[in-house]
Amino acid sequence: MDSNNVLRVSRSVRVASSSDQQQADGRPTNVPPTVTFARRTPSGRYVSYSRDDLDSDFGSGDFDKEYTNYHVHIPPTPDNQPMDPVISAKVEEQYVSNSLFTGGCNSVTRAHLMDKVIESEASHPQMAGAKGSSCAMPGCDSKVMSDERGVDILPCECDFKICAECFSDAVKVGGGICPGCKEPYKTIELEEVVSNAVAGRPLSLPAPHGMSKMERRLSIMRSQKMTRSQTSDWDHNRWLFETKGTYGYGNAIWPTENKVDGGDGGNAQPTELTNKPWRPLTRKLKIPAAVLSPYRLLIFVRMAVLALFLAWRIKHKNEDAVWLWGMSVVCELWFAFSWLLDQLPKLAPVNRAADLAVLKEKFETPTATNPSGKSDLPGVDVFVSTADPEKEPPLVTANTILSILAADYPVEKLACYVSDDGGALLTFEAMAEAASFANIWVPFCRKHGVEPRNPESYFNLKKDPYKNKVRPDFVKDRRRVKREYDEFKVRINGLPDSIRRRSDAYHAREEIKAMKRQREVAGDDLVESVKIPKATWMADGTHWPGTWMNPSSEHTRGDHAGIIQVMLKPPSHEPLFGNNEEGGPLDFTVVDIRLPMLVYVSREKRPGYDHNKKAGAMNALVRASAIMSNGPFILNLDCDHYVYNSQALREGMCFMMDRGGDRICYVQFPQRFEGIDPSDRYANNNTVFFDVNMRALDGLQGPVYVGTGCLFRRIALYGFDPPRSKERHGSCCSCCFPQKRKTHAAVASEETRALRMGDSDDDEMAISTFPKKFGNSTFLIDSIPIAELQGRPLADHPAVKNGRAPGLLTAPRDLLDASTVAEAISAISCWYEDKTEWGQRVGWIYGSVTEDVVTGYRMHNRGWKSVYCVTKPDAFRGTAPINLTDRLHQVLRWATGSVEIFFSRNNALLASPRMKILQRIAYLNVGIYPFTSIFLIVYCFLPALSLFTGQFIVQTLNVTFLTYLLIITLTLCMLAVLEIKWSGIELEEWWRNEQFWLIGGTSAHLAAVLQGLLKVIAGIEISFTLTSKSAGDDENDEFADLYIVKWTSLMIPPITIMMVNLIAIAVGFSRTIYSTIPQWSKLLGGVFFSFWVLAHLYPFAKGLMGRRGRTPTIVFVWSGLIAITISLLWVAINPPSGSNSQIGGSFTFP
Repeated sequence: MDSNNVLRVSRSVRVASSSDQQQADGRPTNVPPTVTFARRTPSGRYVSYSRDDLDSDFGSGDFDKEYTNYHVHIPPTPDNQPMDPVISAKVEEQYVSNSLFTGGCNSVTRAHLMDKVIESEASHPQMAGAKGSSCAMPGCDSKVMSDERGVDILPCECDFKICAECFSDAVKVGGGICPGCKEPYKTIELEEVVSNAVAGRPLSLPAPHGMSKMERRLSIMRSQKMTRSQTSDWDHNRWLFETKGTYGYGNAIWPTENKVDGGDGGNAQPTELTNKPWRPLTRKLKIPAAVLSPYRLLIFVRMAVLALFLAWRIKHKNEDAVWLWGMSVVCELWFAFSWLLDQLPKLAPVNRAADLAVLKEKFETPTATNPSGKSDLPGVDVFVSTADPEKEPPLVTANTILSILAADYPVEKLACYVSDDGGALLTFEAMAEAASFANIWVPFCRKHGVEPRNPESYFNLKKDPYKNKVRPDFVKDRRRVKREYDEFKVRINGLPDSIRRRSDAYHAREEIKAMKRQREVAGDDLVESVKIPKATWMADGTHWPGTWMNPSSEHTRGDHAGIIQVMLKPPSHEPLFGNNEEGGPLDFTVVDIRLPMLVYVSREKRPGYDHNKKAGAMNALVRASAIMSNGPFILNLDCDHYVYNSQALREGMCFMMDRGGDRICYVQFPQRFEGIDPSDRYANNNTVFFDVNMRALDGLQGPVYVGTGCLFRRIALYGFDPPRSKERHGSCCSCCFPQKRKTHAAVASEETRALRMGDSDDDEMAISTFPKKFGNSTFLIDSIPIAELQGRPLADHPAVKNGRAPGLLTAPRDLLDASTVAEAISAISCWYEDKTEWGQRVGWIYGSVTEDVVTGYRMHNRGWKSVYCVTKPDAFRGTAPINLTDRLHQVLRWATGSVEIFFSRNNALLASPRMKILQRIAYLNVGIYPFTSIFLIVYCFLPALSLFTGQFIVQTLNVTFLTYLLIITLTLCMLAVLEIKWSGIELEEWWRNEQFWLIGGTSAHLAAVLQGLLKVIAGIEISFTLTSKSAGDDENDEFADLYIVKWTSLMIPPITIMMVNLIAIAVGFSRTIYSTIPQWSKLLGGVFFSFWVLAHLYPFAKGLMGRRGRTPTIVFVWSGLIAITISLLWVAINPPSGSNSQIGGSFTFP
């Protein structure tokens, strides 16, 4: 039987009693029992049919009161609910005609299907492929004529069943008289009979090729000449629009039932088909196997070659220079180990993509649970951190805030918090100016859909700003907004002088008042001049509670009160459209002019407290935002990283709200930079790290947290375990060391289990313990379960665990009041964290200058996962130092933090079993990579030592050594090519990264190791150097900072390496040329590796030259003079022996 068309038959047999039959039918008692066939329709009604002519061997014993009942369950079909009784009778009759019944006195009567009931060729919804009826002519057992859908074709109106052969005989021999009613046939042509029989019924699609001759002869398509084109081909258009043809039933076309001719013929679909299927918000894009498989194979090949090479190096000593051989082997062993730590986590790189259309459909489309279509997206609190307005210009911070306020996210769900850790009035008033300018900038962005939404970047775009703009008022609006922004910039730039003049004026007034009061008290006596602390005044004539320009008691950077100022209050829940008033700047009548909430925060600082730099400021924002807005998600941005893609928040939310997103602690976006020189001399873009390493980590447990451009789950920052964290798989040691599982008396609810805390297997944490962990703020403690619930994905799929009900977040947010703000101010006080776990297990982790890596490590250690989200266009863009000195100091800070991690409890060697092995290796590499600088510096001096001494790291440059060296170099180059292939970076970027690896390794990394050891051993604290975000003094040159030479002690090791190698090359050539028997092979080996070192240090040398065209000539002259002088000195000290010695000698290639 065809597997696609199966009639599922359930049979229950009962035999009716003869007495009942006699009473009902009046038949004698010896009538055999009746077999009743019944079918249950989709409406629940049973349709029964009787066969009185079936023989039965049942007696009337125990079965007198029963009858035989057959239930034929046919799948419901769209055009028959319930099924038409006439067609249902045909179905049951055809089933009976094709079944063999068995039974007996003491056995159950059964029906055995002997032939196919359904044929695949048929297409009728009910009668698909059913067997036709038998011919009624005596002595003929052929089947009656039927069309291709299995419907009987009866040529006479009396419905006398006759086959095609008997019909032909009746026409030719019987005079065209119907054998049933004895009336003449109205049509005696067989093809016309067929065409009349199907008239009024929907036509089917053309029959497939390969039909038999009889099927082609009886084909309805052949008989309908109106559906044939002039070329005698099947004309679909004519068939569809000039007949009652249909394509059947489905979600593409669903014909209306019982439509009247001439009606609209609508295609109203059932609700089951109008409901769209569940779709994921994100998908994982795997790297093509043609690239990834060779990449993995090359990794293992290079591992094997390295092992063989190191084994060969250890076995073959250089007896002439054992010390040189020993140092080289130790360095090579470390380099191989370091390469393994860096390469193993790259075995499973992935790409990801988000579907913003599905996000809008699920969260912002009217549904049964959300009839109004209000946004059901969770709230997002955006943190912007700044510390010094001198190094971080307020205009840069203001542009970042404006891009956040104009982001494409529900206004009522977005809040922006600015952390001013310096407590400067300049930053405060710049934020107030930004809030004022946002009234025109944000509606303008929404009205015209401009990108990017940072005004400075938008108005400096190189491309045509009018491309794809169709609104006629765009030119006028853009011109007006540009003028407003220019005035805004002038006001921001003039703020320092404005504040200074204002403060001087108020100070002079206060001095005059003080002198008048003193004279009133002292009378005519001479009085000394009154000295009043020179305060910094606000525009309303009050003292600024933060840091004064002239520091005074309780008004310094490390000693000032906490400040919270709501500059833009929370917006209303309903859209607010602008009005076209006379004299108004722009027409915003069709634009929502609401603005997200904007809050200025400067935490309290007092002497004697450890404020923990940026990590402490971020934790203060976490507490303040939890009390004021409590967004379930937190976006962390530096003041110079602005929103370049207005839909970046939505893309990040796709990962958080997708199936399994409740186990994602953060979504890390790549850092992209502007203002980098075209050649990227110092690898400021870090493309190898962000496009290779981070994509590779995304295939493991997730990328590391890099300090900015990261969307956090608030509950993960609170230190909670991920949901279902105890559903862990056995580790690699579970078979040898099984762990005992604790039994729980009762299973807690999903809400309680999601709030599990800590790194151990303790029972679920009670709310009563929250004050010991989070502090004594009841507002903060009450907000924790709310944030956890609102951050869950929608429970719209059976596979979504720990979900929330749709429509839960459509309710309006609570309004802010004075008590809420007062509670937030107490939460940012300097004493709040005392005797709590803030900075230890809650929030950003303290104890390292790279608090970002440690914070992400703690989350991964608890079992959380992270995701790497690469958007097009870039999600965020920022600035990076292009000056060599600033770049080295930045790398020094990162490396110092890594050394601190290695010597702390955050070392990956101490990670929990919840962290994957390759993820652990990646974190181990984060803590170990600065120590490579020790071996790297030694190895960079080895070529020079080889040239000075005339020895080499091997005895001779034999074929084995050169073969190993060639294979190792080729595999490295092939791996680089494949990395470029699957990551999308360029070869130049990869080479720049290799160059700066050696520059940083010989300068900043070595200093970081020394500083880290001093801190661990001697307890000497490391000073934090803030990276400057300001541009150079030369405004005419965009890359003026690139050519500024700022001396720093970090430059000493690379300069020494360059000079020593240059001198060594000169000495080596001199020795070889003037020697009796030149050792060209050793010279070539030393010179080759010296050039390898110098090629990597070339960008560093260019940085020392300063601006192009100014100093290179003198540098080259001095370098040549030094090299010639050293060569002559060497010849004078060690002249060639023998008066008859010739210069040169025989050349022998290795």
